[in-house]
Amino acid sequence: MPEPLHLRLFENYRFVLYAPFYAAHATGAYADEGVEVELLASPGPGLAEAALAAGAVDMLWMGPIRLMKHHEEHPGSPLVAFAEVVSRDPFSLVGRGPNPDFRLAELNRLRFASTSEVPTPWLCLQEDLRQAGIDPTRLARIAGHGMADNLAALRAGQIDVVQLFEPFVEEAVAGGIEVWYPASRRGRTSYTVFVTTRERLAADPEPFRRTVRAIHRTQRWIASQPAAALAAAVAGYFPALAPAVLAGALARYQATGVWAGDPILSEEGFLRLRRALLSGGFLREPIAFAACADNRLAEESAARPG
Repeated sequence: MPEPLHLRLFENYRFVLYAPFYAAHATGAYADEGVEVELLASPGPGLAEAALAAGAVDMLWMGPIRLMKHHEEHPGSPLVAFAEVVSRDPFSLVGRGPNPDFRLAELNRLRFASTSEVPTPWLCLQEDLRQAGIDPTRLARIAGHGMADNLAALRAGQIDVVQLFEPFVEEAVAGGIEVWYPASRRGRTSYTVFVTTRERLAADPEPFRRTVRAIHRTQRWIASQPAAALAAAVAGYFPALAPAVLAGALARYQATGVWAGDPILSEEGFLRLRRALLSGGFLREPIAFAACADNRLAEESAARPG
C-alpha cells in the first residue's frame, strides 16, 4: 500500500464547534482517503496566515472573516478557501426564564452582554439588528467579558441576556436558562473554512482533493448519526467536558444546522457575512467571493456518488 499523502494543518482553537474536523480524524476518514493530516498548534490569528502564505504549513481552518481581512490588508493575497465546514452562526442569545416570543428589539431595554473572545458573533448580530431597524450603537451593550464570566453574571441576575456558543449554551440550559435566539436562524453565514494558497492548490491538488473527500465523507457520516455517536468519536479531544454536556452541545448544533452538509463554500453565506463585516466597520471595502473561494474540489466531491 502506498504511503498516504501528508498535509500540515494549523489548528486555530479547540472548540466543540469544530467537531467535524476532529471526527474526520477519529472516524478514519482521512486514512480512508489516503491522506494524513497532521494537527499543529497555531501561532494565532495573523501569524497563522503569514506562515501559510510563506509555505511553513499546508493549510489551516479559519473564519472567512480572517480570510477577507487578509485580502483587504494584503491586496493580491494568495490565500483561498477550498472547503466549508461551519456554514451557520453557532452563537445564541440566552436568558433567564422562557421567552418564546423574543424579538431583537427587546435588547434596547435589557442588560445584554456580547461575546468578547472572537469578533464575528457581535458583528453578525449587529447586522441582524440593523436589518430589524434597530441601531446597534444605541444598545447599552456590555462588552469585554468572556463567556464564562457572562454566564456567571446571568445566573446571578446581574445581566438579562448573553451571547454564547457551545458548550456554554448547553451548560446554561442544564441550569434552567433558556435559548431565546439561535443566530443560525438567519440562514447561511459562512463561519469556518479550510484555507490554503492558490499556488499550493494548483501545483499539487491531490492531497487537498483527498482532504475535501474526507471532510465530505465526515459530513455525510455526521448527518446520518445521532449526536451520541459523534460525541463518542470526538470525546478524546475534549477530556474536560462531561459526556452529557458534549452530547447535548453537539445535538444542538445538529438540530440547528450549523454544520454544512457538503464542502462547497456557499456564496450566499459568504456575502451575508461580508455585509455584517462592512456594516460593522471591520472591512472598509467588499472583498470579492471569487478572490477568496475555489470550490472546484468541493464541487467535484459533491458530484461523486455517496
